[in-house]
Amino acid sequence: MEKIATAYKEKMKELSMFSLICSCFNPRLHKNLDIKSDEDLEVKPINKRASGQAFEVILKPPSPVSDVAHSITSPPKKRDISLDDIQKKLEAAEDRRKSQEAQVLKALAEKREHERDVLLKAMEENNNFSRMAEEKLTLKMEQIDENRRAHLAAMLERLQEKERHAAVVRRNKELREELTA
Repeated sequence: MEKIATAYKEKMKELSMFSLICSCFNPRLHKNLDIKSDEDLEVKPINKRASGQAFEVILKPPSPVSDVAHSITSPPKKRDISLDDIQKKLEAAEDRRKSQEAQVLKALAEKREHERDVLLKAMEENNNFSRMAEEKLTLKMEQIDENRRAHLAAMLERLQEKERHAAVVRRNKELREELTA
């Protein structure tokens, strides 16, 4: 009887719920479930629902007369754990911990290296930008100086031209005064 119940449980794991319900109504499907008779199984209808019918499937307990009812299976005995086994497990756990720690340290080192590379690249770009800005500023200042020099030279040239013109005007005035005198 216990074999039948075990076989039934195994089949229940394999079959879908629909197949299980159908097997309750179709005696031909009992053969697929390895159920020997209807005495092993009881089907009770439950109150009808709006969505359809509901059933409760009950496996009947083995009869008290059978030898199977008297043999109670005990749970499997736990293996005695020796001090060496515990020590080996502790060592394995310590090895796993060290391995994980090494992986974390390696990942941190890689991250730090990447951050250092990024920082060096940013510093290099900043230096390049600063150098280019300084060169542009120097060039601009040189252009301003050239423009100022050119402007000063032009002003000096005009001033000298005015001086020459004033000298010519003074000579002409002196000559006119000499002629009229």
